[in-house]
Amino acid sequence: MPRISVTVDGVTYEDDVEPRLLLVYYLRERLGLTGTNVGCDTSNCGACTVLFNGRSAKSCTILAAQADGAEITTIQGLARNGEWHPLQKAFNTEHGLQCGYCTPGMIMSSVDLLEQNPDPSEEEIRHGLEGNLCRCTGYQNIVKAVQTAAAEARQEVTS
Repeated sequence: MPRISVTVDGVTYEDDVEPRLLLVYYLRERLGLTGTNVGCDTSNCGACTVLFNGRSAKSCTILAAQADGAEITTIQGLARNGEWHPLQKAFNTEHGLQCGYCTPGMIMSSVDLLEQNPDPSEEEIRHGLEGNLCRCTGYQNIVKAVQTAAAEARQEVTS
């Protein structure tokens, strides 16, 4: 059984893992980080998206053993000192969620998108979130939330 050392939301864990254990189940069942959802289990919906070494990745496509040495951020690791991440705030204020099931994956993909492109157009946001599905069809408010968070981040940089 492979032994891994992985840093999740700033905490380092060392565990023996089954070779076929998917990262999403390691996060949810071993570490109790249930904010990362299991949607389709086939990488189609993006509900399981996390940051894997700083880039968005669908944790249902990664074996826990492949995460050895990696740094992972989940939706639960975004908030700092009791304060929501700007994207979490924007999803709340802009009503970028309906049932909320896709929200963790949407936010994690948006974090990566804004890291790569701090001033994306609407089209670039829609393209950047293509791998994440909202079954409630709330895309307009999701895009608006990403635009709001991006604008606030740019404003903080200039002030």
